[in-house]
Amino acid sequence: MAKEFSFDIVSKADMMEVKNALDQAKRELQNRYDFKGTACEIAYEGEEIDLIADDEFRMGQLKEIVTSKLIKRGIDLRQLDEGAIEPGSGITVKQKITLKQGIPQEHAKPLVKQIKDAKLKVNAQIQGEAVRVSGKDKDALQKAMAFVKKLKLPMPVRFENYR
Repeated sequence: MAKEFSFDIVSKADMMEVKNALDQAKRELQNRYDFKGTACEIAYEGEEIDLIADDEFRMGQLKEIVTSKLIKRGIDLRQLDEGAIEPGSGITVKQKITLKQGIPQEHAKPLVKQIKDAKLKVNAQIQGEAVRVSGKDKDALQKAMAFVKKLKLPMPVRFENYR
């Protein structure tokens, strides 16, 4: 039986869940009494979220609303890359939050090394922004998945293309 089995280790957020969470945050922003008559706003396009608030205190509240909705929708906060709070137009402040997608090379190389050092009878290699793990038997792949789940990684990972 020379067939190889494999799976990919990826780090990406479910964009539909992110969109749903941000829509819920917008609705809560419109309905909250303490935000009535303010210039607070949540805007998003693709993988970038723009937060606009009157001052830094309201920015903190706005960020709390967004993060709580993302957590409820199952989005790991390690996916978020928060920019600095900058002065916006007029008397507002703004902050850009970017969703990190993919495993960067500086995190993929140590991950591959850890998998190889564990001597699990599997091969790990970097393919773009994912790590492909392959092996001759499915049990070794299951052990590799369990091993990766136990690791303390700087980004959340999931497993795809299990064949």
